[in-house]
Amino acid sequence: MKEFFILEGAYLTFAAIILIVTIFIATRPFMGKGVLKKAFVSVFLFLVLAIGLHYYITKSRMASVAKAFEEGKEVLCENRIYTKGANFVTIKKNGEWRLRNDYFVSPNYTRNFFLARCIVK
Repeated sequence: MKEFFILEGAYLTFAAIILIVTIFIATRPFMGKGVLKKAFVSVFLFLVLAIGLHYYITKSRMASVAKAFEEGKEVLCENRIYTKGANFVTIKKNGEWRLRNDYFVSPNYTRNFFLARCIVK
């Protein structure tokens, strides 16, 4: 469950804001009777479906990246620290890189790279 909140935390926050806006608009005097219930349920179901689908796709991509790494293929990970140089770091299974708890770690890098922010080259 912790992993879900790590991966989808920002989207859950946006969803809460969207639901608050939906409630605010649906309770205005010019809106018809029963709009609040219909709008809230519709928007809530859409957001649950969208966030659930995003989580499923992200977990599937993470599994494919981990599998590719274990097979010795190159993986590209987003590099947000060094913006002047390359935007991506190329990671390949060798003595330098290891996969530990959904993070690529190396003694030559000060930061770890989260598996969800990587793709197979």
